Amino acid sequence: MNKPSRKTGLFLVITGATLWGVGGTVAQKLFQGYAINVNWLVTTRLLIAGILLLTVQFIGKDRSQVFGVWKNKGIAVQLIIFGLLGMLGVQYTYMASINYGNAAVATLLQYLAPVMIIIYLLLRRQTVLTRQDLITVFLALSGCFFLLTNGSFSELNVPTSSIVWGVLSGVALAFYTLYAVPLTKKYDSIVIVGWAMIIGGFTLSFIHPPWQLDFAGLTIEAYLYLVFVIIFGTMIAFWFYIESLQSLSPKETSLLGSLEPMSAVLTTVFWLKQPFGLFQWLGTACIIGMIFLLSLQKKS
Repeated sequence: MNKPSRKTGLFLVITGATLWGVGGTVAQKLFQGYAINVNWLVTTRLLIAGILLLTVQFIGKDRSQVFGVWKNKGIAVQLIIFGLLGMLGVQYTYMASINYGNAAVATLLQYLAPVMIIIYLLLRRQTVLTRQDLITVFLALSGCFFLLTNGSFSELNVPTSSIVWGVLSGVALAFYTLYAVPLTKKYDSIVIVGWAMIIGGFTLSFIHPPWQLDFAGLTIEAYLYLVFVIIFGTMIAFWFYIESLQSLSPKETSLLGSLEPMSAVLTTVFWLKQPFGLFQWLGTACIIGMIFLLSLQKKS
């Protein structure tokens, strides 16, 4: 298989990151405009996206990995843990934060994960504190303060439940990132993430089965939004992002990946008409600046 060109790689990562961000905003529209249950949406998007990703692997890549990942008992146990605590943890907390608040705040809070990873590695004494780490933490904390309070010390500008779920989403993403490393060194990322999605979706289906929905009561517009969130905002977004690594460096991919929070903020404000104050824009700039700073680091 020929290596994609650099232009193709740029197209893939920009499209993937943008779809991720817009997908969160469309999910907010489903929660608030069509009363879609968050448990149902997480279950359905994980199951369908996971099956589609494994299908891509089976048809276009090394198909032996699709079921070969289960032959090693140790890897199988790790994959189940990753699916439950990593994938399901990230997806559910993120969607719950959107459900109680909005996609912009949820996405930006989730991007506190790098700071949590820095703190974890410092506590484990696996890294040393650098000046860049201090700047990163300062930008993250400043961004959170402005984003959540809009510059006021007296009250929060975002529902507390949305903040709690958003911070938990950052914790889950930090775990997801650290725990996935040994798995993706042995198997293709699409295989690991595809199975993790299916594991997470299958588990949550015991709480809210995907067939329990008033399908007849949904409008054509609602169905289009569902297709976008599941296919474009989940499956294609991840697939394009991973494929871009074939022609771009991880640094370039992660840098352009910061388009996710940017697209989530812009669509939340201008499409859903969610009010954003001056200090919230400043907070958004701080967090996006933190992402750019981390992306430009020479060492991962």
